[in-house]
Amino acid sequence: MKACEDLLNQEAHIRNLIEEQNSDEIIKNRLRLKASIDAVRWLTFQACAFRGHDESSKSRNQGNFLELLKLLASYNVEVAKVILKNAPKHAKYTSPQIQKELLSVLAKGVRKHIREEIGDAKFCIIVDEARDESKKEQMSLVLRFVDRVGLIQERFFDVAHVNDTASLTLKEKICDILSRHNLDVSNIRGQGYDGASNMRGQWNGLQSLFMKDCPFAYYVHCFAHRLQLALVSASRDLKPIHRFFDKLTMIINVVTSSTKRHDELQAAQVTENQYMVDIKEIMTGKGANQIGTLNRPGDTRWGSHFRSICSVINMYEATCHVLKKLQKESKSWTTSGDADSSYNYLKEFDFVLILFMMKAIMGITDVLCQALQKQDQDVVNAMDLVRSTKLVIQDLRDDGWDELLSTVTSFCQRHEIEIPDLHDVHSTTRFGRSRLEENQVTIEHYFRVEIFFTTIDKQLQELNSRFSEQSMELLTLSCALTPKNNYKTFKVETICTLVEKYYPMDFTEQEQLLLRYQLQHFIVDARQSSHLKNLSTIQELCSRLVETEKATIYFLIDRLLRLILTLPVSTATTERSFSAMKIIKNKLRNKMNSDFLADSMSVYIEREIAASIDSETIIDAFKAIGTRNASF
Repeated sequence: MKACEDLLNQEAHIRNLIEEQNSDEIIKNRLRLKASIDAVRWLTFQACAFRGHDESSKSRNQGNFLELLKLLASYNVEVAKVILKNAPKHAKYTSPQIQKELLSVLAKGVRKHIREEIGDAKFCIIVDEARDESKKEQMSLVLRFVDRVGLIQERFFDVAHVNDTASLTLKEKICDILSRHNLDVSNIRGQGYDGASNMRGQWNGLQSLFMKDCPFAYYVHCFAHRLQLALVSASRDLKPIHRFFDKLTMIINVVTSSTKRHDELQAAQVTENQYMVDIKEIMTGKGANQIGTLNRPGDTRWGSHFRSICSVINMYEATCHVLKKLQKESKSWTTSGDADSSYNYLKEFDFVLILFMMKAIMGITDVLCQALQKQDQDVVNAMDLVRSTKLVIQDLRDDGWDELLSTVTSFCQRHEIEIPDLHDVHSTTRFGRSRLEENQVTIEHYFRVEIFFTTIDKQLQELNSRFSEQSMELLTLSCALTPKNNYKTFKVETICTLVEKYYPMDFTEQEQLLLRYQLQHFIVDARQSSHLKNLSTIQELCSRLVETEKATIYFLIDRLLRLILTLPVSTATTERSFSAMKIIKNKLRNKMNSDFLADSMSVYIEREIAASIDSETIIDAFKAIGTRNASF
């Protein structure tokens, strides 16, 4: 009997040993995989390539992934015991296929997190397309929505290769992406595109195709792009301004077209800064008097022209120095001639006047341009910013001439630029043909009326045309919701009209009637409640309603606020995603396939979400994909 019991105890002991050994093996396997996950995550965050040219054991550089694992092992004994040479040959989990699978699991986790953030909320699609390094056309999809706490979110969701950019092709691809993540097309409440004809065409464009399936997926032309068109149109239609930008581009190209000239420009800045410090015109200190370069203006980014103008003003003397040196020392007649022309432009009074005038005008519009590109910007606040920009430009027209002339005169005196007698009669031979020539106007009148006033009037005309309230009735009606100035513009009738006309599918007839009563109660409550006072944007109002739990009381107002906040302001987020694409898929990685690119971009762009995903969760998801050689 005792022998039988001993035998049974021995079997139990063996079973326990096996279970303990299996448990220990699982811990080691999970640690090994965790090291690979951390390496994949870190390399993707830094947009680094995974593989090396030679990953053999004799290679001095086995590529970023394997070298990073070696680094992790050197700092952690437990990790070193289970990875690379110490891992089973059949379960190292370092192959390129495993790397892609781990990245795919991580990217799916990011998209799952975004899908859970959206929940049942209405959302907006923001779409743009661009070519990657391998000349493939890629379509970027960003989703804009309001989260549970009332904050606007713009999330990069996916990028997909498209064979062509026809509207129908783009729509099919977008619908495919949405359906894979159980996002209903009928829940789209906004569309944002870059303004290209295939995107926004009235009859055949992408917006029209979606409007057929979802009549309330309203298209809003990118505010930043609309502003860009206004500024470009205003500059091209006025000959003096058009000539000015041609001259500006030529000056910058001549000075920055070679590394030698660039070095001379920086050396001239150092000399000038030292002189200014010696005569106590400027102060020294951390971050002060930094050496820069002239910024080239970009054709598709009008804001870059503002930075170009500022750089020429800041480096005026150094630029003149480089051009004078080129005039004398260049052996090329073309270079010498271009330098001579550029130098003469810089020494012209009319060029300097337009230089400072455009700095003043574009400084105002640049503030608007930067604000419109914020991810959490809402259409109501964007409309307010456009209105305030128009007012500031109008103030510049009414009261800015004397200050501009004083600044230009002082600058010309300091840099020995000839200043014409502004009381003389304007001459066509000096400043070009004038439409007021027959009236014998003065030079001052020409610059003030034909240049200063006309330029600003054209800017205002373009802004009024492209941001007219008639063409954006939906956005104009939405302004009635703004809480600014103690709800001064809050109008119950206007808000009810907004719902009846633009959101009948989101509010039943009974809810529309109830909304009116909620609005009447809300405005009294809001003007008395300390929690709802001193708000300036509808996003602040939406998040404050959630915070104070009044969103459950005024649930219809909360619903309407979320619908308005869902409308897009700009396509800046999609454009930023293509900037990320250029970093990830560069010349050295131009054979990257579409799935790997999409996964890399999802993790790289939405890194905060990717960083929050626990490695244990990734291991469990990786395990569920298929049969593995090791137990986890």
